[in-house]
Amino acid sequence: MSERNILLRSLHDLGLAAWFGGSLMGAVGLNGAARAEGSTWESTTRIAASGWSNWSPVNATAIGTHLVGSSGLLAVNAARVVAQQGVAASTLAKTVLTGAALAATVYSRVLGKKLELACSDRPEDAEKAAKHPIEVDKAQRHLALMQWAVPALTGGLLVLNAVHNEQQRPAQQVQGMWQRALSFAPHLPATPDWHHWVH
Repeated sequence: MSERNILLRSLHDLGLAAWFGGSLMGAVGLNGAARAEGSTWESTTRIAASGWSNWSPVNATAIGTHLVGSSGLLAVNAARVVAQQGVAASTLAKTVLTGAALAATVYSRVLGKKLELACSDRPEDAEKAAKHPIEVDKAQRHLALMQWAVPALTGGLLVLNAVHNEQQRPAQQVQGMWQRALSFAPHLPATPDWHHWVH
């Protein structure tokens, strides 16, 4: 009933782990270090922006890796999504959370870049900042919120991943498919012999 998809699972899990871990470390460690070392909001922002800029390419790779693995797993498990009770709901929840995490990540990067330009002492950056003025205090509040939202949302994805793994147990697959069948044919027995089907 279950087949091995080691490469897809590895891409899915490694990408998500890096996305979650990097965002949490940034919110706690990098931002904390920037606040401790920066004497003004400009210097604090420069320190934090430098760290986040270095992390961004790695984070983008992690997200892409996760999405490739996630899409591949969805394709190979499409039959289970349709046939097994509960899998479609958890898949939908995971899709919604993934979209929200992506939106929060992109918005964080946009805000971070705008703040970086606003505190830069380079003439070309000052010119760009003048074309796209921002309310610094408001942008900082939104950025802090988004930088905590990303690990919260990706942490939720890790929990849903655990739910999916449990749903792939042979007994869970049989039970879920039987429950789905009951919704179309209620005359079937409610509790078949699971051990007979699993073993």
